[in-house]
Amino acid sequence: MRTVDGRVAGRRGQATRQKLLDCLSEMLSSSPYRDVKVIDVARKAGTSPATFYQYFPDVEGAVLEIAEQMAAEGAGLTELLEGRSWAGKSGWQTAQELVDGFLEFWRKNDAILRVVDLGAAEGDKRFYKLRMKILNSVNNSLADAITALQDKGRVDKDVNPAAVAGSLVAMLAAVAAHQKGFSSWGVKQAELKPNLALLVHLGVTGKKPTK
Repeated sequence: MRTVDGRVAGRRGQATRQKLLDCLSEMLSSSPYRDVKVIDVARKAGTSPATFYQYFPDVEGAVLEIAEQMAAEGAGLTELLEGRSWAGKSGWQTAQELVDGFLEFWRKNDAILRVVDLGAAEGDKRFYKLRMKILNSVNNSLADAITALQDKGRVDKDVNPAAVAGSLVAMLAAVAAHQKGFSSWGVKQAELKPNLALLVHLGVTGKKPTK
């Protein structure tokens, strides 16, 4: 772990750096990204702006650090689909666990994901790559699953696995980011998951699930 000027950070320095990131994460949960200032993060961490600048060039640089850590964790979403079956009742369970894990990941990282989405929407390639790293972990696994079903003759050959997988992942991300908004439509969280899982199962297998 190095400082901005290239020096190796000691144990205390690493602890200070992590505390600054933790405080920034907490502030992003309650304040708009554009309103967060270096002096406020430093004050919350019990240190000075000069110390902040030892470890990060600016707030955006620190935010990218948090986002990279989160994206690395998001790559683990692929485990929700590894070696999983889409046949019969197992397929329904796979769809439910994928939806559950995806929504939970989004809830846990809601604040930083909002910043990543904002940066990606504004054309910042750094944020776009991080967003795609998270989505690709599920997208590629879903595409592989659909291809495997095609090879077994269970899914029509004219289905494009990449197109279906991409559509499903885009839907999951949009729904995950809008979870709180569903209540205004009269949809409870407990009702959202099984219905979203139904759409995922239909998309992958082309069939209603066996429950």
